[in-house]
Amino acid sequence: MTDKTVADHAISGKARAAALRDDSEGMDQFDTPLRRIMVVYLPLACFVFVLLFPFYWMAITAIKPDHQLTNYKDYSPFWVVEPTLEHIRYLLFETSYPGWLWNTMLVAVASTFISLFASVFAAYAIERIRFTGARTTGLLIFLAYLVPPSILFIPLAFIVFQVGIFDSRLALILTYPTFLIPFCTWLLMGYFRTIPFELEESALVDGATRWQILTKVVLPLAVPGLISAGIFAFTLSWNEFIYALTFISSSENKTVPVGVLTELVRGDIYEWGALMSGALLGSLPVVILYSFFVDYYVSSMTGAVKE
Repeated sequence: MTDKTVADHAISGKARAAALRDDSEGMDQFDTPLRRIMVVYLPLACFVFVLLFPFYWMAITAIKPDHQLTNYKDYSPFWVVEPTLEHIRYLLFETSYPGWLWNTMLVAVASTFISLFASVFAAYAIERIRFTGARTTGLLIFLAYLVPPSILFIPLAFIVFQVGIFDSRLALILTYPTFLIPFCTWLLMGYFRTIPFELEESALVDGATRWQILTKVVLPLAVPGLISAGIFAFTLSWNEFIYALTFISSSENKTVPVGVLTELVRGDIYEWGALMSGALLGSLPVVILYSFFVDYYVSSMTGAVKE
């Protein structure tokens, strides 16, 4: 071994030692309890509080008797004395809330499947076929997602009236993909980009068609991305308000966001117990959905397909 080689090894060893020393020094900042509390636990506690407090407020308001909702002199607004399920009973059995919940579920599921079906083909064509203008097309699709619904609902309302589907769930199922497809396509484009081209090239050499490559190679590898796009699409459909307010007028066809606001608020009278019960029950399906597929969601946001 020459002197130059020995010197190079010594330099590289010093560099690695310096890097390890820097890493240890970087971790030392969390060694003291006070610093760990100020840097880690306090910001984390603030984040958890801001995240969970609205759910706590909805929960305690939903089970508070009516006389405790406004009497802050005798009762604290932050906890419940003598909880009751009267508001939930009223919501489920004396209003059209179960029907609103079914309408919301049907519209969200149907529009999500339609949007994913169209977005898979659009994202695959833009990212994998490499036709002229693919990047421009992808950019235009992303810009279409940025157009606010408050601008689109006016021409869409004209089309809905002309087609004759006003005041029907079909109006929402067919209009929601106008903002879901651009978003899902943009999301799937990023995930398809992480799938190695060598897999497709090997399949083409073996005689596979583009349809076979899409269904047997790309889609099985893109399951986390599909689930992530589906969760986002379902959440956007579930919470959508402007289109549902514009295209639906009868109480039996309303969705949860519109029904709770328009049917449980009468003039200047707010039925806070029923309102919070409806908001709390309406958020549970989305929470359950995220809890079941959180692993796929995280992997689609942070991971990629390895060669």
